[in-house]
Amino acid sequence: MAHPLSEYRRKRDFARSAEPRGRRALDKRSDERRFVIQKHAARQLHYDFRLELDGTLKSWAVPKGPSLDPTIKRLAVQVEDHPVEYAEFEGRIPAGEYGAGEVIVWDCGTWQAEDEDPAAAYAAGKLKFRLRGEKLEGGWLLLRTRRLGGSADQAQWLLIKEEDAAARPQADYDVLAERPDSVLSGARLDSR
Repeated sequence: MAHPLSEYRRKRDFARSAEPRGRRALDKRSDERRFVIQKHAARQLHYDFRLELDGTLKSWAVPKGPSLDPTIKRLAVQVEDHPVEYAEFEGRIPAGEYGAGEVIVWDCGTWQAEDEDPAAAYAAGKLKFRLRGEKLEGGWLLLRTRRLGGSADQAQWLLIKEEDAAARPQADYDVLAERPDSVLSGARLDSR
């Protein structure tokens, strides 16, 4: 069986990039795990949504970023698992490297699965959870819509905010525009 970080490591030259090489951590089996959303100014600006599960960060690229509006379904393209140490990564990925560009930690905190077995829910493609972050709170759903090429990487999912007290219409409040800065350093990539 391949190491869960083998694809992550294959794509990176750690002599050139400050990204953490990482090691697979033991899953704490607690009710709360870490989540992070990194704003990533690569070829195109996007948000990397990551949930700690089974010793790695399960990861999705969300081109338009999360929305607090339950009527808006955001495309989330699954990418390779990242090491748990990546949750604290901010900085520049050098030109010529995979994902070249600036990365900030846009939001972070903990998440709690609403399913009894989150690993099984993730494998089935329907993961309901609650976030407790600096910017995002409340109930959310990740729903797999299809797989591309038969692999877990590049599967298309939807990221959907549940209707609850933390939900807000996009027209009234755009969390991406209102709170663009890093929760760790205060750094800002652009006005979006």
